[in-house]
Amino acid sequence: MEHSTIIQSQIEESIRVKEQLLPSLLPNISAAGNVLVDSLRNDGTLFFCGNGGSSCDASHIAAELVVRYKSGNERKAIPAIALNSDQAVLTACSNDYGYEFLFQRQVQAFGKPKDVFVGLTTSGNSQNIILAVEEAKKIGMKVVLLLGGDGGKLKGKADVEMIVPSKVTARIQESHILIGHILCSIIEKELFGLD
Repeated sequence: MEHSTIIQSQIEESIRVKEQLLPSLLPNISAAGNVLVDSLRNDGTLFFCGNGGSSCDASHIAAELVVRYKSGNERKAIPAIALNSDQAVLTACSNDYGYEFLFQRQVQAFGKPKDVFVGLTTSGNSQNIILAVEEAKKIGMKVVLLLGGDGGKLKGKADVEMIVPSKVTARIQESHILIGHILCSIIEKELFGLD
């Protein structure tokens, strides 16, 4: 069975979305990089989270920072945590309080004013991320959001937001991981002089 039409159309669509990131999001990605670097220079921690595929992206970005982003870039570990990774907390909070409070409870437990909350949500409407953003702001944390489509309910709620101009979840997620990788590059360059 030949799948060249599906393959070509999805690759071309992904390229089109990513090409739109340069003019529309370049300043925001740079600003987000500055927020993350400033926090880390002040002994802050970066807290990432998302749901579904975005939870995997949040874990992926946190791991790049804790371990290393580029092979050969030897440096000390960077304090980054994926709030969607602890099974006991996920199941206990979901059972005892409700899934919508999952990230808010962790931000309340661990967040400090010098830290940054980084939320990934393709719709911008994830209630558990909305509540976590509100909690982070109460604490005095900076908030960085990776969104999609029209930004949803979270549009305008962050210190820096990056809204991927697409309504297709897969294309948004592909762009979110690209942005995450760029942020890792900015951090490694600024903190350690690594390319």
